[in-house]
Amino acid sequence: MNYRHVYHAGNFADVVKHAVLARLVEYLKRKDKAFRVIDTHAGIGLYDLSSEAARKTGEWHDGIGRLIDAQLPVDAAELLEPYLDAVRAVNAEDGIERYPGSPVIARHLLRKQDRLSAIELHPEDAKTLASVFEGDFQTRVTELDGWLALGAHLPPKEKRGLVLVDPPFEVGGEFDRLVDGLKKAHKRWPGGIFALWYPVKDRKAVAAFRDDLADAGIPKIMDVEFYIRPPSAEPRLDGTGMVVVNPPYQLESELRIMLPVLGKILSERAGAGWSVEWLVGEAAAS
Repeated sequence: MNYRHVYHAGNFADVVKHAVLARLVEYLKRKDKAFRVIDTHAGIGLYDLSSEAARKTGEWHDGIGRLIDAQLPVDAAELLEPYLDAVRAVNAEDGIERYPGSPVIARHLLRKQDRLSAIELHPEDAKTLASVFEGDFQTRVTELDGWLALGAHLPPKEKRGLVLVDPPFEVGGEFDRLVDGLKKAHKRWPGGIFALWYPVKDRKAVAAFRDDLADAGIPKIMDVEFYIRPPSAEPRLDGTGMVVVNPPYQLESELRIMLPVLGKILSERAGAGWSVEWLVGEAAAS
């Protein structure tokens, strides 16, 4: 309950996470039929990068601050444009003062027939989030434990869509909760797309998490990891990960275009890198 994402908003982990989120939403828009995005740990929606908290860490300077005006190869620029357009939409033309969280990015990309369910447990943050979407009939903000939402809100009436699970990882057991929550959610909605974010700090914990996912009995699981530096001696956010269940068929090829470009822009030093691996699925056995 003490976690505040404003300290980290717009950092390298947000860039990778939100770039993947945008590609998933763009995929869902390929069909005319409506879909729903469910964000289980939605935060406050919009982050002031000039605030004392954001200035205290300054993490966004080495994240979105590096990317927003970077010269990108044409193919990567095309894939990153929906995400970058969402960032520019909440800022003036002459710089970055605010960073959109995942619900604001997802909402920016929706069509008129699509819907967003933004869920946040912290009472103050839920109130702030509701004010961001006040009067928006396409968005519903709910003050609720995101883990409970994986049961209560699935499947959505649209029968198409995406669930983003982005917990703060401020208490122990989050990896176990991700696996357990995914099992229950997938059982309720086996055809949905699920995107689960996780930090890369403890490599042994990440490896155990990946093993647990592989043994979860879920047919199609892709794991995306991105590192800005080699493993640190002390626990530190060296990288970011995103597990995608039922990934769109073209996501892997898109990631192999975007991630090398993001690596060149965001990496801290030699020893950085990225990977796209199937934990479960036909490609995992090939």
